Amino acid sequence: MGRALVGGLLRRGIAPRSISVGEPSGPARASLEKEFGCSALPDNEQAIAGASIVVIAVKPQQAAHVLAPLRSRLAEVAPVIVSVAAGIETRSLETWCGEGVPVVRAMPNRPALVGAGATGLYARPHVSAGARERAETVMRAVGAVVWVSEESHLDLVTALSGSGPAYFFLLAETMMQAAVRRGLDPEAARALAVETLHGAGVLAHSSGDLARLRAEVTSKGGTTEAALRVFGAENGMGELVQRAIDAAAQRSRELARQFGAGD
Repeated sequence: MGRALVGGLLRRGIAPRSISVGEPSGPARASLEKEFGCSALPDNEQAIAGASIVVIAVKPQQAAHVLAPLRSRLAEVAPVIVSVAAGIETRSLETWCGEGVPVVRAMPNRPALVGAGATGLYARPHVSAGARERAETVMRAVGAVVWVSEESHLDLVTALSGSGPAYFFLLAETMMQAAVRRGLDPEAARALAVETLHGAGVLAHSSGDLARLRAEVTSKGGTTEAALRVFGAENGMGELVQRAIDAAAQRSRELARQFGAGD
């Protein structure tokens, strides 16, 4: 995700040398500098020197280890902290960063890699409008942004859009496999599944009214209606999706408890 954000910011016209990345791996640093022309440093304190925005793009179990040693430096300059560490709550982030450091949590998803991401953002009420705007500018570099009013809603963002691409990939993969089992050529089935997934996304993006789009594809007494009847009435797709969303949201809450700062 860090690499995706660097690429997105460069596409938005940000100068490469205004971006510094803290990266412990030598080969990864060389790759970042070669691909993007940005500065990649082995020391995080050097990487954040003079920064007005600091993006924490690490796994949740690494967040405390990365932030705690930077506490004094962060307290000095109070940059906007944008955290994409899944599940780690603002309370924990503020504990590690120190008093007075504005924190914004972000939950992007994998399509950010191609500039088509969807990101949920949350900040506590005391975070200024200017800090929110700067955080939003960073995340808009890789796609659409939606603010949520309660931090707990980020667990639902994680379940819906964060994990969501995998749900669509699974459905497309399963559709492809079902067609192959009935005799369709595998390459043809793959191409049709991928293009259908892409085309449906483009249509949804252009309209936004999902119920209307579904109804427009579903002719009364037709093939789509027959398939949707199997999904819904016979196999309870709505209930299954609800259970899946609940499971992902619960796991997000568990990550917060597991890797957060504690009480």
